[in-house]
Amino acid sequence: MGKSIKGLIEQGATDLKGVCRDGLHVMKTRGPSQVQFWFIALAIGIAAGVAALLFRLGIEAAQSFLYGTDDPTYLASFAAGLAWYQILLIPIIGGLCVGIILDRFTDDGRVRSVADVIEGAALNEGRVEVRRGLASAAASLITLSSGGSSGREGPVVHLAAVISTAVCRLIRANGITGRDLLGCAVAAAVSASFNAPIAGALFALEVVLRHFALHAFAPIVIASVAGTVINRLAFGDVTEFMLTGKNALEFYVELPAFLLLGVVCGLVAVLLMKAIFWAEDFAGFLQARTGLPRFLRPAVAGALLGLLAIWWPHIIGVGYETTSAALTGELLAHEAIVFVVLKVIAVAITMGGRMGGGVFSPSLMVGALTGLAFGIIATSLFPNVSGEGTLYALAGMGAVAAAVLGAPISTTLIVFELTGDWQTGLAVMVSVSLSTALSSRLVDRSFFLTQLERRNIHLAAGPQAYLLATFKVATVMRKTGTPDAAPEEACWDLVSEGVYIDGNATLEQAMPIFEQSGKTFIPVVTLGGEESPPELWGALFQVDALKAMNRALAETAAEEHA
Repeated sequence: MGKSIKGLIEQGATDLKGVCRDGLHVMKTRGPSQVQFWFIALAIGIAAGVAALLFRLGIEAAQSFLYGTDDPTYLASFAAGLAWYQILLIPIIGGLCVGIILDRFTDDGRVRSVADVIEGAALNEGRVEVRRGLASAAASLITLSSGGSSGREGPVVHLAAVISTAVCRLIRANGITGRDLLGCAVAAAVSASFNAPIAGALFALEVVLRHFALHAFAPIVIASVAGTVINRLAFGDVTEFMLTGKNALEFYVELPAFLLLGVVCGLVAVLLMKAIFWAEDFAGFLQARTGLPRFLRPAVAGALLGLLAIWWPHIIGVGYETTSAALTGELLAHEAIVFVVLKVIAVAITMGGRMGGGVFSPSLMVGALTGLAFGIIATSLFPNVSGEGTLYALAGMGAVAAAVLGAPISTTLIVFELTGDWQTGLAVMVSVSLSTALSSRLVDRSFFLTQLERRNIHLAAGPQAYLLATFKVATVMRKTGTPDAAPEEACWDLVSEGVYIDGNATLEQAMPIFEQSGKTFIPVVTLGGEESPPELWGALFQVDALKAMNRALAETAAEEHA
């Protein structure tokens, strides 16, 4: 027995030595690089947090200069006392400046925002456009300063992505590292904008990276905390919205009302998104028919906003004052309903006019107003079994925002962190779940993914839908003259039948040709002019295309589950 115990002790000592040896090896080969990566994530978090802070302070300073207010938080109330021509002219001048910037520094006159960051994460190894991104940030700052009815989170997220892109180029990061650093920058920017470290980290994972891999979690949390610290050094540990009174929920009796509120908010969110897309299409149609110069499109939108703001200054800017009024129950039901309609129109004009900004803050305002109107009606119909009407405003704020962003988890946490009210989580979660479930079936999952779908970038359906677009035919084909190439005579026969593909096309364009023709390979050619014959590059075999797709899916799955 003693011999057996001695053997166990010796075996344990041997195992311990092995563990220590392996641990030392890992520290030598992988530990320093991992620690270095965390320091890079921290640096990106600080830089993105500072960028978000400067962006916010820049908006506040410009608003103070343009509107003459000492406290931009109460911009709407102050603007109500200005002369009508001031309210009208400021958005027009701002729109003209935006149009000139976008016409000069972008090829399509479009502001870059969160959708482009999601595209960069999925299709461009975590990189975004730097030059156009900086121009978009400047344009959005002017828009938000001069009365544009949008939010600051979209430009801030893209500006943070520009920072991470510059770092990725400097260190020559691969795709996984680039995406992780992009997530770090986004998390820090959101956290610094809203003083919401938990939600900032989850927003980066849920909305931008669209996975919750463990390898990305630690650096993203580090960056998110860094962004929050930057915010709190400037503004202190305070919430964006201060609630009055104590919200109470009669759990079993009142929950059906919050289920119904979720359905209503889901429909309102879809209405908001559809209004923006309709405004974009209508503005594009009018611009094409009238020959309006591209740089004047934001100025026309500014004129429309100025006309609305003369009578309803609540539509100006981010709208935190009106959102706070809804959360504290300072509005009547008919006021809340009118403001919802006006805000949807104002946001559609701003986005359709390509003035810039994001949709998160407007969705918070629309949601709070929707919830308040619903709550006032519900509590008046059932006064004996209802809680506070402001609780419905809180739940509505989260429900509309979650449906627009397609991010129920991070949006729920953002609502909690913005208000500091953690006691009403059940009501918010119920409304959020119903609104996102409904809206995701009426659009392509979210506002951002629908934006990309409208550009023929199919990310909503998952990697199996968009990975084919990442492969150029020329990189997968078998070139002519190689031992395993397709016979040239057979290739030319297929070309004469009209079965071929351009070498610069992608596998997304090639796969339907395989299905329609039933061929095992497709000639890859470069078509010349009318007098130039086509040039045969080689042939794309279906088996090679499927192998490339399978490898890409395996790599994506490995990254998402690492």
